Amino acid sequence: MPQVPQRLDASAVRAWCGFALRALGRAREEIDAINVYPVADGDTGTNLYLTVESATAAVEAVFAGHAALAGGKETPDGPEAFDGREALDGHEAVAGQAVSHGRVPEGPALADAVHAMAHGALIGARGNSGTILAQLLRGMAQVLAADSDATHTDGQGLGLALRRAADSARQAVVHPVEGTVLTVASAAADAASGAEGDCGAVARAAYEGARAALAATPGQLAVLERAGVVDAGGRGLVAVLGALVETFTGEAPAAAAVPVLAGHARVGADSDATGLHARVDAAVTEPPEEVGECADGAPASEEGGPAFEVIYLLEAEDAAVARLRDRLDALGDSLVVVGGDGLWNVHVHVDDAGAAVEAGVEAGRPYRIRITHFGLDDAHTTGAGSRPVRERVERAVVAVVPGEGLAGLYTEAGATTVLARPGEPPASGELVEAVRRAHAREVVLLPNDAELRHTAAAAAEQARTEGVRVALIPTRSAVQGIAALAVHEPGRRFDEDVVAMTSAAGATRYAEVEVAERQSWTMAGICQAGDILGLIEGDVAVIGSDVTATAEAVLNRMLAAGGEMVTLVLGDEAPDTIAAHLESRVRESYLAVDTVVYRGGRQGALLLIGVE
Repeated sequence: MPQVPQRLDASAVRAWCGFALRALGRAREEIDAINVYPVADGDTGTNLYLTVESATAAVEAVFAGHAALAGGKETPDGPEAFDGREALDGHEAVAGQAVSHGRVPEGPALADAVHAMAHGALIGARGNSGTILAQLLRGMAQVLAADSDATHTDGQGLGLALRRAADSARQAVVHPVEGTVLTVASAAADAASGAEGDCGAVARAAYEGARAALAATPGQLAVLERAGVVDAGGRGLVAVLGALVETFTGEAPAAAAVPVLAGHARVGADSDATGLHARVDAAVTEPPEEVGECADGAPASEEGGPAFEVIYLLEAEDAAVARLRDRLDALGDSLVVVGGDGLWNVHVHVDDAGAAVEAGVEAGRPYRIRITHFGLDDAHTTGAGSRPVRERVERAVVAVVPGEGLAGLYTEAGATTVLARPGEPPASGELVEAVRRAHAREVVLLPNDAELRHTAAAAAEQARTEGVRVALIPTRSAVQGIAALAVHEPGRRFDEDVVAMTSAAGATRYAEVEVAERQSWTMAGICQAGDILGLIEGDVAVIGSDVTATAEAVLNRMLAAGGEMVTLVLGDEAPDTIAAHLESRVRESYLAVDTVVYRGGRQGALLLIGVE
């Protein structure tokens, strides 16, 4: 048996995240299949997985930052396979916390690790259960990081952390409902509080308490009882607590011991999730004998609940968030607001998505806004009627795009998009989710970033195991993706379409103009912080002081090798006159070369350039 920690320190936090990610990966389809509350949209397992993947990436970034400062090479203490390792670049800020005290200890402090875990979960939280899980981890961090110099805590400290977690999560939900993940979390905390011994004993008690509470959830919520299932969010929390037991004992609790269906055959790792989906669908679409309750505890109307799920991160003061809670509470249900210290994650179900976003604008600065329409295939919006099964389309394109403007452009062209904000590259799970959202038999995947090659390959492999035919075109820039999408023809044979798109992308040279963040050596010499850099095919080719002049120099170098079409994608911070200047330059100096201009929004680079 491998050596396991006897106390909760930074390495144990790291191992826990890894084990939890692996456990949720195994249980994801099962949890999705039993997701009937508060909305029967079948994504709770996926949302929990993506939330933990973001938390894990943040913790890994802390260890990577500490290893870099110490001059060594870090190897994982947790499970060898970490699906979200490519997402590390999105967490440089939390990585810096590991050395914030001006010292280089043997490993990151416990406070640094738990803060990173909570922060990563907060910014990556998905759905109702993912948002609540983020608050559970934040509550634990508040206790475990109270002493910033502490290297570890014991069983008593773990019990106190689990108690704070359950209490803070319940406070974050505006109208708590029993029979949900909140009930399971409270039961885990109660059991942990009464346990004595080391962290392993406390973790085991919390797990057993949560498991017993999960089995009782159908008796607390009518919709669960009708469907014959336990709460999906609570099932996910049991998996996370099982990973905590594995962290301290080296042995994962037996999956068969976890109740999944109440009064029906249990579902284990080898279960048919598709069949389970069908049984649950039939149950949740049967007319209820009595009016149930929505997630906020109010009676649900026979017409169904709100049509949209709205999630966003929000930078705002506490007083503004208190007002926001009241306003969103009046707009819809399933309201959960988690976070603190100026950064919040807001989740609500509403009919007026625009009003929910406007409320966030009034409170502070909302960003990473996600609006999901539940659609006709959700029992939440169809009431007691039968749910039509949405047929798969034959082919779809899934693309990673760096800004809101390009996301709109790609969407208009028929692509399913994944937004990659500056410093926040998507993880493999997010790409897999997008492939599922495309709901197609055949998918062409465009990563549009050389750094996402391995992430996209992992996502493609996962999607293939789910029966989707996926072709990965290794596009290294969004302008190459535009070229590929321009020749996409869903009506021709899949192989022919992929060849044509690959050829168009490969024939497009790409460049970008950006601002140097720090002094560094480049292929074009030494640059200083604030210099304007012109990168061609990923290498710095021009260093300048003026954005327009640098962009013109880059464009001249690219067109010197020929070209028929120039694509310019402007970032929000690009000069207003740069597009007109470059278009004029192309007209005057390069005959028969056309120019097209797009607005990319907050895309990181000032300007993207493509030459076909």
